[in-house]
Amino acid sequence: MKVVAAMSGGVDSAVAAARAVEAGHDVTGIHLALSRNPQSYRSGARGCCTIEDSNDARRAADVIGIPFYVWDLSERFHEDVVVDFMDTYAAGQTPNPCLRCNEKIKFAAVLDRALALGFDAVATGHYARLEPAADGGVELHRAVDHGKDQSYVLGVLDERQLRHSLFPLGDTPKADVRREAAARGLLVADKPDSHDICFVADGDSAGWLREKLGDRAPNHGGSIVDETGEVLGEHEGTYGFTIGQRKGLRLGKPAADGKPRFVLDIEPVSGTVTVGPRERLAVERIRADRPRWCGTPLAPGSSAEVTVQLRAHGDEHRGEVRVDVAGDVVEIRLTDPAFGIAPGQAAVLYQGSRVVGSATITATERVPA
Repeated sequence: MKVVAAMSGGVDSAVAAARAVEAGHDVTGIHLALSRNPQSYRSGARGCCTIEDSNDARRAADVIGIPFYVWDLSERFHEDVVVDFMDTYAAGQTPNPCLRCNEKIKFAAVLDRALALGFDAVATGHYARLEPAADGGVELHRAVDHGKDQSYVLGVLDERQLRHSLFPLGDTPKADVRREAAARGLLVADKPDSHDICFVADGDSAGWLREKLGDRAPNHGGSIVDETGEVLGEHEGTYGFTIGQRKGLRLGKPAADGKPRFVLDIEPVSGTVTVGPRERLAVERIRADRPRWCGTPLAPGSSAEVTVQLRAHGDEHRGEVRVDVAGDVVEIRLTDPAFGIAPGQAAVLYQGSRVVGSATITATERVPA
């Protein structure tokens, strides 16, 4: 099988490429150039999307003994990931750019180009597993190493994309991957993992958003108020906040009970940010749209018992999902409340270790006070 190995410059993608070769595939390594201005890349080898990472990926490909190319997808990345990130925050919601990148870039733009060039699949260093389904299809499952599991950010992939994907690391703990990299002579064996947003140069997302959105109406400053409407402070823009945020509120007046306050609501048009006690963040129902099914979809009008993961590396919550009759909206009833759930985030549905699908949260219903 002809395989494109997406090589970020980190240890995971390098070992995934090596394993694809070892499995007998005809492998070509690629690195994605995602910045329209190379000077805006983050400095330092952080594991994803820096100039140093491109060089690390090339050296790994040389050690493995495979051809290597750089694919420029910077314009597509800017429109589908960076602009989406800005627009979602401007609307008072909380995006996940890594999930959007998987949906729009790595398993859409890259996969489409690979198939057009005669390749059969794309291999990545994501920690997840693919298993055959009873109906002859393919299922996406959690990785063996739950601490590194990345099935949440892959929950946007449909069965066609999964059929043309390889995740060679899904059955291996991360520590073993590093030892294997060292044994293979890969210089990235001890390279730190990347945890920041790749297009935010210094890791300061709030500062980056302030620079990009500060003069863009209606992203002006406004008031921070409590649930009674009393003004507790001022801010420079709603894009600097997310539902459930505790730190960095800079409130001028402490709560009467002395307890911390959290962001409960963000209203970007008026610029109002409402804060309150943690218990007011308890959510019992979730509404989400744009469902993406990892295999056979749930039928319109049907319901199913599931567990729900609401953020990357977050806890699973038991609940029931119901699909509306049109099939384009899902409603999730949680058995026990979840806290700090923000519109814009993804709700990824599981049954056991299998990923059923995902949807983008549009609204939540909180437990009555």
